[in-house]
Amino acid sequence: MKLVNVHAAQTTLSQLLADVENGEDVVITRYGVPIARLTPLAKKPIGREPGVLRAHPAWRAFAYDPKVFTPMTGEEPEAEGWM
Repeated sequence: MKLVNVHAAQTTLSQLLADVENGEDVVITRYGVPIARLTPLAKKPIGREPGVLRAHPAWRAFAYDPKVFTPMTGEEPEAEGWM
């Protein structure tokens, strides 16, 4: 935990925010009395690896069907219950 007085916090705010992003807590003091604490709001996002879901069993059974994206003809909406 880093203790910083108000004047130093005003002049080095960018550096203090970088320290907070790196996981350090910063306490701002006035006349030696703690008045505020800077802490990170959220953890850094977890990195993703492309292709990880390919190992999932449901993905192995996936088959692309181009008919899914073709427009419906005149009778198909009624047959599907859309009208």
